[in-house]
Amino acid sequence: MFGDLSFSHILILLLVLVLVFGAKRIPEIGKSIGQGIKEFNRSLKDATSDQPAAPPRNLQPPGTSSSVPTGGDPKRLSD
Repeated sequence: MFGDLSFSHILILLLVLVLVFGAKRIPEIGKSIGQGIKEFNRSLKDATSDQPAAPPRNLQPPGTSSSVPTGGDPKRLSD
């Protein structure tokens, strides 16, 4: 369908777009189209996932202390 467009055809189409919408509106239109595509892909991905997102699991119950240091430099196992 669009395989036979040459550079001059594309240039003419861009010129018509600038004349119809104006040079300032074209970036806004592109941005809104991009946001629409992102939102469509996000909703498509959410609709295709069968399992709801699981809440993050805590490996250690709150209130218990661990032997792993929580701050400072990481310890090297070997040099």
